[in-house]
Amino acid sequence: MNAEELKALSEQYILHTYARADFVIERGKGLRVYDTEGKSYLDFVSGIAVNALGYGDPDVLQAISEQAARLTHISNLYYSIPQVQLAKMLVEASFADKVYFCNSGAESVEAAIKFARKWARTN
Repeated sequence: MNAEELKALSEQYILHTYARADFVIERGKGLRVYDTEGKSYLDFVSGIAVNALGYGDPDVLQAISEQAARLTHISNLYYSIPQVQLAKMLVEASFADKVYFCNSGAESVEAAIKFARKWARTN
């Protein structure tokens, strides 16, 4: 499927809420992404800040592969070794006494508001 066919399908099936660049990104390597025509772009957006480590790093790929072979996701209703280890590392490297893990930016903002309200009532 070429870029024009893909864009036409996108128009048909995806609700567009913002303007898109006029090319189709096909793959990434390091700090660059490549379109379907092979043109290279520096990725200054980093997947809207969720891909800051770049693309195709062998160490990141290995870590993802190893973890995916064990568990891809579990709820906070359960204990997990990596979650506790990460919490310990974050507390030891910061000012915090505890951490709060959540699933989205919206959830983190909501939690920050609730924590601020709770802190304000107790101080």
